[in-house]
Amino acid sequence: MKVFWLLHDWLQLHGNVKYYHGIRAAVSRVKDRGQKALVLDIGTGTGLLSMMAVTAGADFCYAIEVFKPMADAAVKIVEKNGFSDKIKVINKHSTEVTVGPDGDMPCRANILVTELFDTELIGEGALPSYEHAHRHLVQENCEAVPHRATVYAQLVESRRMWSWNKLFPVHVQTSLGEQVIVPPLEMERCPGAPSVYDIQLNQVSPADFTVLSDVLSMFSVDFSKQVSSSAACHSRQFEPLASGRAQVVLSWWDIEMDPEGKIKCTMAPFWAHSDPDGLQWRDHWMQCVYFLPQEEPVLQGSALCLVAHHDDYCVWYSLQRTSPEKNARVHQMRPVCDCQAHLLWTRPRFGEINDQNRTDQYAQALRTVLKPGSVCLCVSDGSLLPVLAHHLGAEQVLGLHLSVSFLRRIFKANQLEDKVNIIEKRPELLTNADLEGKKVSLLLGEPFFTTSLLPWHNLYFWYVRTAMDQHLDPGAVVMPQAASLHAMVVEFRDLWRIRSPCGDCEGFDVHIMDDMIQRALDFRESKEAEPHPLWEYPCRSLSEPQHVLTFDFRQPVPQQPMRAEGTVELRSCLGWRLPRCPGALTVFLLLSPQGHCRWNPHCKQAVYFFSTSPDPTVPPDGPRTVSYAVEFHPHTGDITMEFRLADSSD
Repeated sequence: MKVFWLLHDWLQLHGNVKYYHGIRAAVSRVKDRGQKALVLDIGTGTGLLSMMAVTAGADFCYAIEVFKPMADAAVKIVEKNGFSDKIKVINKHSTEVTVGPDGDMPCRANILVTELFDTELIGEGALPSYEHAHRHLVQENCEAVPHRATVYAQLVESRRMWSWNKLFPVHVQTSLGEQVIVPPLEMERCPGAPSVYDIQLNQVSPADFTVLSDVLSMFSVDFSKQVSSSAACHSRQFEPLASGRAQVVLSWWDIEMDPEGKIKCTMAPFWAHSDPDGLQWRDHWMQCVYFLPQEEPVLQGSALCLVAHHDDYCVWYSLQRTSPEKNARVHQMRPVCDCQAHLLWTRPRFGEINDQNRTDQYAQALRTVLKPGSVCLCVSDGSLLPVLAHHLGAEQVLGLHLSVSFLRRIFKANQLEDKVNIIEKRPELLTNADLEGKKVSLLLGEPFFTTSLLPWHNLYFWYVRTAMDQHLDPGAVVMPQAASLHAMVVEFRDLWRIRSPCGDCEGFDVHIMDDMIQRALDFRESKEAEPHPLWEYPCRSLSEPQHVLTFDFRQPVPQQPMRAEGTVELRSCLGWRLPRCPGALTVFLLLSPQGHCRWNPHCKQAVYFFSTSPDPTVPPDGPRTVSYAVEFHPHTGDITMEFRLADSSD
C-alpha cells in the first residue's frame, strides 16, 4: 500500500505544485541551454512525474519501475493520458538499466526526477540509487528534482519517549513493603536498535519533552551532483538551551526542488514549522525519533557536539563533548542491540512495560486471586508478570515463554534464578513432570505475543489455556478471565486519505491505479481490519462503543464459530463525512473514548474501512445505522466481519 500512501502525500505536495514547479523549472533550465530535455524518472510508480515532465516540455522520459504490477499499471496510465510516444516505462531496478545503442536508454539523461525517500530520507536505498544513476545513467551536473535534501535534528529530554527505549525500575507494593524490579545491567548499557521510530510527531504534546537545543541543520545531499553511499558522520556544535538529560533526538527533513531553494517542502513538526497553519498531513513521510545510546547530563550554555552518522540505509546519532576532529568515536559503527530486549519488544511494548499505572492494576488484581500455596503459570512473551507474581506471594511460579534467555537476564538481575522456572515447551507438549506433579491454580497472562498484529491475535492465550486444560486445578483461576470486542464508528481527521481514490491528480487521469488497488482490496484478506496506532490519528466518535463479542477464558475455546449481528446507531452530527467521503470507518477498541477519542498508546487498534464508494440506495440526509456481522472462527483464530451503512428504516 506504500504507493497508495505516496500518491496522497504527493497530492498534498501537488496542492502547492511543489514537484510540478520543480520539474517545470528544471526543463526550462535545460531548454535555455539549447539542449533536449531527457528525463530519467527512477521509481516512477504511476508515471505521474514523467507525465508532468512531458507536459512541462521534456522531449523524452525514461520511467523506471521495478515492481511489475506497478510498471504494467504505469504503461496503461501513460497510454490513457496520451504520452506513450514520449514516455518509455522500463520494468527494471535502476541499477540494471543499460545505456547505449542497444540499451534501455540510447544515451544518458540530463534531468533526474525521483521519489526515493522515506521518513528517514535514506531508508529506502536513495543513496545507492543516486550513486549508481550519476555514475551510469545521467550526465555530469545534471538537473535534479528534488535538487537538495537537508536533514534537521533537535535534542530533547523526554521521559515518555525514553520509556520507548529503556526499561525503568518497576515498583511493586507487597506485604513486605515495596519491591523494585530492576533492569539487567546489559539493558542499561545496551545502545539499542538502530532502526528509526517514525511517528506522527505532531501528536506528541510539547508537555512530554523539554527542548535542549535549537533545530540544527545536520547534513544536506545535493542530488544534482555525484552522491556517495559510503558511511559518513556530520557534527554540529551547539550550546544547550537548558540543563537536563539528553536522551532523544527528534529529526525530519526538507527537500528543495530547485537550486535557489524557492520551491521547498518540509516535514517539520508544528513547533518548528515556518507556517504552522499550513501543515500538510502525510502518512509516508513523517518524523523520526532516535534514541541516544545512553542518556547524558547536559548543562545550559556548555558547548556540545551532536553527531549524525549514516551508512547507505540507516541514520543514528551520538553526543560528543569534544570536537569531532579530536574524538575518533564519531566514526563508530551502527549500534547493535546486545541485550535482546530491543529485538523482542517494540517501542510501544517498552512503553507498556514502563507504565506504572498498568503494573499497579495487575498487582491489585493478583492480590485478589493469589492464595497460600498458589502454583502460578505465566503465559506471555517477554512479560514481567512472573516476577510480579513471585513478589506478591505465589509459592511456585512457572513461565511458559518464547523469550527465554532475555527473561533469565531479568531473573538474574533480581536474584530470582531459583524462584521462577521457565518451561521451554509448547503448551500442548507440557507434561505432569514439567509441573513437578502439581496442578496449576493460577493461569496468568497479559496477554501479549510478539507475533500479534491485530488485537484479537492475542487470543492465542485462550488456545494456550485450552491446551493446558488437563493441567489446571478444578478450582483454578484464569486471569484475565475474558476479553471483549467492541466496535465504534468514527470520523478520522486524516487517516481516511490512505483509502481515498486519487482519480485525477494535477490533471492526469490515474483511475487505473485506483482500480488496481480496489481489485487488491476486494480479496477477502484485504477486506479485513488493519492495525493502526490510533493515538497518532485524531478522530471523533460517530456512535457509542458497541459490545460485539465476549471471549470467556474460563472455558476452553469452543468448537463452533461465535457470531454476532446487530446495528450501531449513528449520532446526528452536522458536517460528518459519512458516506460522502471515506473518512468514517469502524474501529475495534478496548478503551472507551472521552470526548474526542483517546486511545491506548501502547498498542495498535484494528480499523475496518468502509467502502470508498457511497451506497446509492442510502439517502444523503437523515439518521443512519451501521449493521454488522462479526464471526470468530475457532479453528483458525480469525475474525471475519461485514459492515453496511444503511438508513435506519432498513
